[in-house]
Amino acid sequence: MNNKILILLQILTIGFLTSCDTEVKEKTTYFGGKIINPKSNKVILYSMEQVIDTFLLDENQKFIGELKEANEGLYYFVHGNENQYIYIEPTDSLMLRLNTWDFDETLVFAGKGAERNNILIDCFLEDEKEKKNFYKLNKQQPEVFKKVTDSLLAIKLVTYNDYILEHPNETEGFNEVLKVALTFPIYSRFERYPIIYSKYAEDGSFPEVDATFYDYRKNIDINKDTMMYFPPYSRYIRNYLYNETYAQGHKPMRNKYTPDFTLDLLNIIDDRIKSQNTKNAFLKQTLVSHFYNKSSDQINLEAFDLFLKSSTNEKDKTQIQSLLNDSKVITLGNELPNFEITDYTNADHSIHKLIKNKNSFLLFWNPEYVSKSYLSSRVIYLSEKFPEINFHVIKTDGKDEDKIEKLDIKNQFYINKDNLAQTFLSSKMTRTILVDHNGKVVNGYASLYSNNLIPYLENLNKK
Repeated sequence: MNNKILILLQILTIGFLTSCDTEVKEKTTYFGGKIINPKSNKVILYSMEQVIDTFLLDENQKFIGELKEANEGLYYFVHGNENQYIYIEPTDSLMLRLNTWDFDETLVFAGKGAERNNILIDCFLEDEKEKKNFYKLNKQQPEVFKKVTDSLLAIKLVTYNDYILEHPNETEGFNEVLKVALTFPIYSRFERYPIIYSKYAEDGSFPEVDATFYDYRKNIDINKDTMMYFPPYSRYIRNYLYNETYAQGHKPMRNKYTPDFTLDLLNIIDDRIKSQNTKNAFLKQTLVSHFYNKSSDQINLEAFDLFLKSSTNEKDKTQIQSLLNDSKVITLGNELPNFEITDYTNADHSIHKLIKNKNSFLLFWNPEYVSKSYLSSRVIYLSEKFPEINFHVIKTDGKDEDKIEKLDIKNQFYINKDNLAQTFLSSKMTRTILVDHNGKVVNGYASLYSNNLIPYLENLNKK
């Protein structure tokens, strides 16, 4: 690590940043670095979900930015399709260096604020390595799992205490973040253990754990707003909520959640999460992910009603109501309404003529809700697996840009905002419609994201 930092200091020559001696510059925070093999021309800095600033790379793939009156806390930066969290304090001069070919493994920081961010990266990388060990450990009996995992947790706490002793000037805010980064991935594994164990158990049942198995919960506050956007913390809360829902008497589930499970989970979120903003976020994420996971147009109306009753976010409620309304426009077994789509030569096509006598996969997407990289990799995989189905990708935001480079341009289209199809796309979220060669809808709300899509495509491929 020391050699990397030395090299980075030489490359970035940041001395001028750390030697500022005017009152104005003392209140300025600097964030910059160098991106090797860049995937785009910019780095975007976020706090929670708010964009703080966008930094453009120069001809040497470097960037530098000034943050006036920056607040102490967690931020994250995005480059291409990758992101990573950092902790910034006022007057930091934090410089990074990374190679996008191995994003996290090559990421290293230098300058003021570097030590705390390097240890956060170390926590992340260590957690990634430990995942392999838990594949086997999750198959063990509870007493074995707990013994090994408690030992690992003890090591994490030693690392934490050593860092605190060696860095007495660190703020309480960062110390808390560091402790979460070290320990909460372990707590998440405790919460995930029962459901993963059940997948390997001969009878498919949950393990029997004693009262001490979840002792660590006594020291955890699940309502820290400032932590909810930090993955180790939010991932733990999500795993905890699911584990508590299973504890209501639900059996292990493999491919999709039952309507009753979804209702119980929504109720537990409503009961346990006190912060309204956090509660709203978990309610929406749960409802949407469970709906898409089913990969069908079957609606759990009780779950939608409960969400609309429990959430206080009017924007979320409007979008979910739109999703519900969209699902009613396209009905199973009926003909898809006709509408025009435009290709990237600006030629218009009737959807009925385009899919006539063909089994078709119609993917409607908006770049606000799905990345082009995920979309392209998934469509390529599915189209190769099901060559008898015609795949058409239709952009719904009315803009004739952002073509997906890895997909055949002949199968890419877009529609304007006043297009008839917008009547069943009002939520703006991704939607897939499967149509057979007779022009009949066989699935009005298939999901690109779910493996439950596969049986529908297998059946369509046979027709």
